[in-house]
Amino acid sequence: MHRRHLLSLAVTVSLAVSGSACKKKDDASGAGAAGSGKAEAGDIVIGHYASMTGNTAHFGQDTDKAARLAAEQLNATGGVLGRKLKIVTFDTRGDGAEAANAVTRLIDVEKASAILGEVASSLSLQGGPIAQRRKIPMVSPSSTNPKVTQVGDYVFRVCYIDPFQGKVMATFARQTLKFDKVAILKDVKNDYSIGLADAFQKAFVASGGTIAIEQSYSAGDTDFSAQVTAIKSSGAQAIWVPGYYAEVGALARTAARLGVHIPLMGGDGWDAPELFSIGGDALNGSYFSTHFAPAPASPLAQKFVADFKAKYGQEPTGLGALGYDGVMVIADAIKRAGGTAPAGLRDALAATKGYEAVTGKITMDKDRNPEKSVVVLKIDGGKAKYESLVSP
Repeated sequence: MHRRHLLSLAVTVSLAVSGSACKKKDDASGAGAAGSGKAEAGDIVIGHYASMTGNTAHFGQDTDKAARLAAEQLNATGGVLGRKLKIVTFDTRGDGAEAANAVTRLIDVEKASAILGEVASSLSLQGGPIAQRRKIPMVSPSSTNPKVTQVGDYVFRVCYIDPFQGKVMATFARQTLKFDKVAILKDVKNDYSIGLADAFQKAFVASGGTIAIEQSYSAGDTDFSAQVTAIKSSGAQAIWVPGYYAEVGALARTAARLGVHIPLMGGDGWDAPELFSIGGDALNGSYFSTHFAPAPASPLAQKFVADFKAKYGQEPTGLGALGYDGVMVIADAIKRAGGTAPAGLRDALAATKGYEAVTGKITMDKDRNPEKSVVVLKIDGGKAKYESLVSP
């Protein structure tokens, strides 16, 4: 499991470190902060809550790096309405209670004008109701469960939602890969996994496919022997695994060890370099959907990739690209609103139309969700390679 405590290189204030009085205070209140020093007079604070440590740490770290890159670039050109943006990040550690606490602290202590986060749908569903109740606009970069924005009119996202992602991958399985029977293996404690499994199943069955068998697991599991053994005897041609990268990598290795050599398929929760370090060659021939790929990228997206690589020495994932877009969409809305008054900022976000973002044009629908294209990637030689682009 990935448990680094590395935060963005762009953090401009001290981190809470183990053993310090600051860290003890953070631990007592439920979340660690990065960039949490008091903002200078006139700064616009965007609060970011993310899993900076824990099983899905890469999601939070990549998003945070991209968010800080966006703020840095905006500040280098005069900021927003002549004011500097300041990103303040609290670590949720992948825990729902800490996510809720982080949003409360970002609003009450850090005086955030807007909230960015979370990646995980389950954690957005913990923080979103607080932002809604306090009437502070929140933009999730990459929570795809439809329930996230159903919380209320102050909650937005800049990614597509699971019904579309699931349908795309079900259609891809039926029409492109010509699969008739697919097994489903989902995380029963994860709103993202449950929603994406349901969307895939409905679309796959509606197109004439059959679900060979359904199996389940819980986040943190490392032994999938029982599930793989059951799937092996089901006649499935592939396994739909709408989970996160740590478990998917472990599952792939288990399947290879037990002689189950059929493709795995999944969604954007796979999109992290650790997927390949955990799963290795066992993942070859598998497919997953995500929000962004450098291969067919626009000039704007290509610049983002180049800038990210120059700053951090690595390529961004699709979730990082969405973190960048989340900050840029908030900044654009602040400009159009003429300030950070919550109701005005909410209205400006809702009115976002045709915004040219790294991950494609963003127009908010009536439910504060954008219609976005889905990128399908194939894993070959330990790398994810562009396969196709599916538009709404």
